[in-house]
Amino acid sequence: MIARLLAVAALASTLHAQTTLIRNATVMTVSNGTLEGASVLIRDGKIAAVGKDVTAPADATVIDATGKFLTPGVIDCHSHIAADSINEGSVPVSSMVSMEDVLDPEDISIYRALAGGVTTANILHGSANPIGGKCVVLKLRWGKTAEQMLFEGAKPGIKFALGENPKRKGKAIHPLTRQGVNDVIRDAFLRAKAYQAEWRTYESEKGRGKRAIPPRRDLELEPLVEILENKRLVHAHCYRADEILALIRLADEIGFKIRTLQHVLEGYKVSPEIAAHGAGASTFSDWWAYKVEANDAIPYNAALMTRAGVLVSINSDSGEEIRHLPQEAAKTMKWGGLSRDEALALVTLNPAKQLMIDNRVGSIEKGKDADLALWDGDPLSMYSKTLTTFVDGEIYFDRAQDEQRRIEIAQKKAALSEKEETKP
Repeated sequence: MIARLLAVAALASTLHAQTTLIRNATVMTVSNGTLEGASVLIRDGKIAAVGKDVTAPADATVIDATGKFLTPGVIDCHSHIAADSINEGSVPVSSMVSMEDVLDPEDISIYRALAGGVTTANILHGSANPIGGKCVVLKLRWGKTAEQMLFEGAKPGIKFALGENPKRKGKAIHPLTRQGVNDVIRDAFLRAKAYQAEWRTYESEKGRGKRAIPPRRDLELEPLVEILENKRLVHAHCYRADEILALIRLADEIGFKIRTLQHVLEGYKVSPEIAAHGAGASTFSDWWAYKVEANDAIPYNAALMTRAGVLVSINSDSGEEIRHLPQEAAKTMKWGGLSRDEALALVTLNPAKQLMIDNRVGSIEKGKDADLALWDGDPLSMYSKTLTTFVDGEIYFDRAQDEQRRIEIAQKKAALSEKEETKP
């Protein structure tokens, strides 16, 4: 009940895009270092100016950020929030299903993520299948419809899965070994190539004026053809070095690119091969030994892959951990010696690049979307909290308002309880 009331209150307070000046903050741009005592001007949902000499227009709302830190909005490259269900496990290839069909815009995890400075999330299908369902990138516009949360222009993705999850799904129709998982993927792409050839033949004959009958649509193979044509990104769940190498070999054989290796806890063992293929790595900061595949995980993984030239991000894969991703990224400063800028990039610019949306978000630069988080202290500190979260220049989370609403809700609840108790 309280969560639902908070949802309604948050929706009512969302501010429409306006001209806003965030003044005198420590601005961590990510792409161009940290600016002390700088200001950021927001106009029409975009970053209009960044620097120390930015002045406020007459119509601007001014936020005094003295002593506070401003960062790009946090981006989670692996999330399952805002989804009613994540696994279609009845078939080994479920590329015909889409997370867009099961989005839940009222999931309170969206609001909680905003409270941690998160503004964008890659909503993935689960890992029950060698080839899973289609993914969707969301801007966390809390209070909007599912359709209004879609990140406009973001390249679509799809989930693959290797290892224990798909091979332990069931004996009736799913593969039972890692080699079986690879076979399912190879067979699906061979069928997709044949399907692609049928359509090319049809289009060619049609272009020459011939009476041609189009091939029957195959909703399972269409997304795989999009992968072959570089129109859809592959996000592959994996853990062990051997399965990582096996998928890279298979991708090279078939002729597609892996966009991100998800989890990739043994990536440090094969980071040169990952970098050579051009895949990114989206991993945890320090999770290990929580399942059989994670036994060889180490907290140095993200830093070692970064030093080897792999584009790395830190993700949550959790409705809880999504609320403190900058602090998770900060662990790489201890475990591997990454710099402050490198650590913050793991949850801002790097995942933006992995999702191919870095022209819009991921850093504080003029012309980019005004997706920002204002913190009461250093965002890489465990003691810091998000004060305000902006998406497209609109405030979707404000801590002072949130705390006041909690007091009001508690008072209303107490009044209702008292009224009930005093009934004759």
